[in-house]
Amino acid sequence: MISGGGTGGHIYPAIAIAKAWKEKHPQSEILFVGAEGKMEMQKVPEAGFKIEGLPVAGLQRSLSLANLSFPFKLLKSLKISKKLLQDFVPSAVVGVGGYASGPLLFAAQRKGIPTLIQEQNSYAGLTNKLLAKRAKKICVAFPDMERFFPKDRILYTGNPVRKDILQLEGKKEKAMAHFGLNPDRKVILVLGGSLGARTINQAVLTDMKAIEDSGYQMLWQSGKFYFKEMSEKVNLSGLKHIHVMEFIKEMDLAYAAADLVVSRAGALSVSELSLVGKPVIFIPSPNVAEDHQTKNAMAYVSENAALLLKDVEAVGKLKEVTDGLFADENKARKLGENIKKMAKPDAAIEIVEALESIIE
Repeated sequence: MISGGGTGGHIYPAIAIAKAWKEKHPQSEILFVGAEGKMEMQKVPEAGFKIEGLPVAGLQRSLSLANLSFPFKLLKSLKISKKLLQDFVPSAVVGVGGYASGPLLFAAQRKGIPTLIQEQNSYAGLTNKLLAKRAKKICVAFPDMERFFPKDRILYTGNPVRKDILQLEGKKEKAMAHFGLNPDRKVILVLGGSLGARTINQAVLTDMKAIEDSGYQMLWQSGKFYFKEMSEKVNLSGLKHIHVMEFIKEMDLAYAAADLVVSRAGALSVSELSLVGKPVIFIPSPNVAEDHQTKNAMAYVSENAALLLKDVEAVGKLKEVTDGLFADENKARKLGENIKKMAKPDAAIEIVEALESIIE
């Protein structure tokens, strides 16, 4: 059983683990457990796996009436988790973080079923820290995670990512044609997550004319919440080399086309970009638990493997930082080489091996 979700950063690694397991053990059955109403309830079946939902929800940080229902939802989720474990009889349970992993792993550990935790971020979430006490293995994506977990059970595997990202060689020409890009202009790829990032979008709007006038072009994933507004503004501007998209499905082609990437610093983005090996400017989201995106980004900045532009400074400063990188080819090349050194291309395989080792 694989449990967790809430965001793509939890769901996509979970699906990658399931696919790697199925490849090695085609006869085995896999059941996902997610939180009702969250994106895993759609994404997991799309990937070809069964999923059951729990009514669990998170505690709001602010005073909220929704918090009053939290203990009831948690108790109900624990009860459903016990029943699912009883019916499915899993050999092991994997938790990838997110609301649903708490009740299921807690129930599994009480029943003596071996559990494995996969922590994507450089700063461990509260649920995983609590569950780690009884977990058999803890697979992490960043070094120095002994601060949060028992050292003897930590495996530094990296985050599992989509397979197509491992094969970018020879795709540049196809990528340029696919997105309608000009082969004579450098490409800035801008990523703010599937829903979008307000600050990054605002920074692009502020500097897009100057960026095009400097001879660059942009492939810009504005996200679901902002696409309509951003595409209208680009159309009104008359700019020809700012290509705005709601969501980029063909990420392998987007990465192949890019000369430089501007991105949030979610765990999955960071792991994918290390495999891509292009110069990156991280603009971490300040609106996440324990400011973990800044911590993710700093793990790379400290190794001279990426640049960091603070969210509060991004609007009005984006072009200055991209210009600086394009002007200093040595620096850009070095960043690309260093980020590639931090890549973990076999993460899914290593997690499967860890899972095999805890199944008696």
